[in-house]
Amino acid sequence: MAYSTIRYEIDDGIVRLTLNRPERMNAFTVEMCDELVDAYARASQDDGIGAIVVTGEGKAFCAGMDLSVDGNVFGLDETLSPTIEDMRDKLDDPAIHAGVRDTGGRVTLAMYDCLKPIVGAVNGVAVGIGSTMLLPMDFRLASHTARFGFVFGKLGITLEACSSWFLPRIVGLEQALEWGYRADIFDAREALEKKLVRSLHAPDTLMEDACAFARSLVKDRSPQSIALIRQMLWRNSAEPRPIEAHRIESLAVFYTSIADGKEGVRAFREKRPPRFSAKASEMPAFYPWDRPPERG
Repeated sequence: MAYSTIRYEIDDGIVRLTLNRPERMNAFTVEMCDELVDAYARASQDDGIGAIVVTGEGKAFCAGMDLSVDGNVFGLDETLSPTIEDMRDKLDDPAIHAGVRDTGGRVTLAMYDCLKPIVGAVNGVAVGIGSTMLLPMDFRLASHTARFGFVFGKLGITLEACSSWFLPRIVGLEQALEWGYRADIFDAREALEKKLVRSLHAPDTLMEDACAFARSLVKDRSPQSIALIRQMLWRNSAEPRPIEAHRIESLAVFYTSIADGKEGVRAFREKRPPRFSAKASEMPAFYPWDRPPERG
């Protein structure tokens, strides 16, 4: 897919994924949704990629949905009358896919399924989908000038992009409720204090810091191990009982121990850097263990 609303650049094993509509403060569109879904799937299957760093072009990260487009600004088909049964049984039906499914949710599900660590470099305003698309990232680093807001209540709509699942897991239910109810814009210091972001950075060093941090996560690590760790923590932490995690971890340890695990042990004994060969693009047969990966 050729991209027109984002940039996908590879820099020494890191994808710099940039929202690229600076004239509209990188406002989100249906086209951007499709391109982001493709980009995350693409990075997952590229064994030359270790991690992804996401930022915005210009002064904004993402100013939310582009409300200037004609018709239903969310790209929804108002002639339909979808039901909860439709969303359970017909999610991939073309009419439901194009006319009902939340575009932000399609992006965050693609991020959830991604096999590479995702680091956000929030360079400016990030409101609406600009805030909710941050939630499936593993880490969020922000400029001191960044601003955030779950502003949906001001527009008379509600949480989207799976944020009712992600946000309480990051900041707790009470804080998620407060931000959802108030629908106010808040600054980077509050985001740090409430643990929405990991750290604050000078605007001119943010991207360099984020890329260095991303590289530190994956240097001399098995790409397959990293992919499994990411998927296990995101998925297993939502399971109701630890026995479910035990089942998956048993399989994960078994298959990694007879692949890169052997090389890791040899390298440890020989006091040298490991030379891992297992690929994230060739996951063990038990993955995915809960459902097929979301592909938009």
